[in-house]
Amino acid sequence: MSDKHYAGFAAIVGRPNVGKSTLMNGLIGEKIAIMSDRAQTTRNKIMCILNTDNAQIMFLDTPGIHKPHHKLGEYMNRMAESSLEEVDVVLFVVDVTEKKGPGEDYILGLLNKIKTPVILVCNKIDKLEDKSRLLKIMEGYSKLYKFAAIVPVSALNDGEFPDLVAEITKHLPEGPGYYDEDQITDQPERVIAAEMIREKVLRLTRDEVPHAIAVEVEEFKEREEGNVYIRATIFVERESQKGIVIGAKGSLLKKIGQQARKDIEGLLYCPVFLDLWVKVKQDWRNQDKALKQFGYKE
Repeated sequence: MSDKHYAGFAAIVGRPNVGKSTLMNGLIGEKIAIMSDRAQTTRNKIMCILNTDNAQIMFLDTPGIHKPHHKLGEYMNRMAESSLEEVDVVLFVVDVTEKKGPGEDYILGLLNKIKTPVILVCNKIDKLEDKSRLLKIMEGYSKLYKFAAIVPVSALNDGEFPDLVAEITKHLPEGPGYYDEDQITDQPERVIAAEMIREKVLRLTRDEVPHAIAVEVEEFKEREEGNVYIRATIFVERESQKGIVIGAKGSLLKKIGQQARKDIEGLLYCPVFLDLWVKVKQDWRNQDKALKQFGYKE
């Protein structure tokens, strides 16, 4: 058995809603990246760290590459595209239950401009009724690009993904790990907490609200009683959206708080007092100052 150790970076790319965040959470065995059936849930590059017997892999979960409609969308695309040059290997995730479309063609065009090895990850195979279609899908993609490997997965149901991890490790440089073995992300706890709150808003609000949501944790402190106090503000773009997030007599905001608190307590391993507020910041997705305030920095 080889005693060599490898360490490097892998970017996870794909169009919105193909299961990138679900895959990354499954790979590291912890919930760090937020998940939603809404497209464009991930807005920043979030790094998670996987330690295996012979490797440390830093995964970058990037925003879904899409046609932008505002400055936030342009920022998200730049974040996703810039990561392709910075890593040792790229995972291109596709949803095998959906037909290949302009989104995949656009990403393939980007991949053709880089020299980084690319692994095609065919996701959601558990939802494919006709399993014989999988081989045709894989063959179709292999005619369009010379992939380093093609790995079919079910991000929702598979565990540990040994075949995928083995393929990734092949492309990492030899060397020691960059981070402590017990560290699973480079994101501060308050950033992950804000993302967990945003996830609950995405899941519980109507269609017109989700992409107008930003969350800022304004206070995060450990108390002597052994719990953590978190005060966070949910920002929306219009008064009507504020009413939706709060709900009748504060019912929806209460539900958002209950569900988010449960996740945050799982992250921090201690009781959490979550104090949520809702404010309007008009058209914040097109304001450079607001984008920086909410952590969307170049």
